[in-house]
Amino acid sequence: MRFCSIASGSSGNCIYVGTQETHLLIDAGISGRRIEKGLNELDLTGKDIDGILITHEHSDHIGGLGVISRKYQIPIYTTGGTADAISRSKGLGQLPQGLIQEIQEDEPFQIKDLKVNAFTIPHDAAQPVGFRLEHGSSSVGIATDLGKYNDYIVEHLQGLDALLLEANHDIRMLQVGKYPYYLKQRILGDRGHLSNENAGRLLCRLLHDNLKAVFLGHLSKENNYEQLAYETVCSEVTLGDNPYRSGDFRIQVARRDCLSQPVII
Repeated sequence: MRFCSIASGSSGNCIYVGTQETHLLIDAGISGRRIEKGLNELDLTGKDIDGILITHEHSDHIGGLGVISRKYQIPIYTTGGTADAISRSKGLGQLPQGLIQEIQEDEPFQIKDLKVNAFTIPHDAAQPVGFRLEHGSSSVGIATDLGKYNDYIVEHLQGLDALLLEANHDIRMLQVGKYPYYLKQRILGDRGHLSNENAGRLLCRLLHDNLKAVFLGHLSKENNYEQLAYETVCSEVTLGDNPYRSGDFRIQVARRDCLSQPVII
C-alpha cells in the first residue's frame, strides 16, 4: 500500500492511495496538469486511476475534478449531498452521465482490493466526509476540513498505519491577521478548520506503537507556516498525556506545491 500527498493546502488538495492493483485519488482540488505531473512522479498516469473519492464540494477539493474525470472517465465516489453540490458547481463543466457513484457514511465499500469507509466530519459543506482506506491489515486515514473532533472521529482513525491530518492555522496568526471578522469566526467555529494545537491534541489520541507516518495537511497560506505547524503539533505530542514523544514517529508537513515523500505500508 502506498500513501502520498500530491498537494495539500488551503489552495488545493489531492492525495494518492494505492496498491499494485488499485489506484485512487482523494480529492482533485488542483489543476488537471498538476495532478498528471504528480501521478507521473509516482510512475502513474491518469489512465491508472480507478476512482476519485471526494470529501466535499469546496473548490480546493474539486477544482480539477471535471478535467481529470472527463479525460479518463474516472468514477467519482462521494455522498449524495456533495454530489448534488458538485452538479450545481459552475466551474467544473458537465460531468459524463453515470460517472458519480453515491456513497453513504459508515457503509464500507470495495474498489478492487481497497476497502473504503467514509465518516462524517463537521464542516460547512453539504455532506462532508473523511476517509479510511484498508488493504488487508494495512490502513490509512484522511481527515481535513473539520472544525472539531469527537469520539466518533477518533474511533474511525484508530489503529492506522498512516494518517493525513489537518493542521490548518495558528490561532494567534488568524486572530491578528487580515481576514474579515466573519471569516475568522467561520474558521475558528465548530464547522471550520482544525488549529495546529487541536491537530496535536487529536493526534495524541491516535498514537500507537505501529503508526508509521503522519502528514500534517491543509495548512493555511495566510495563517500558518510549515515550521510552526510542525513544532506546535510535535509539542502537543511530547507534552501531552500519552507515553510517546514526537520523535517516536515520522511526522512531516504535506507540501502545498509538490509531492510529499510517499509512505510504503
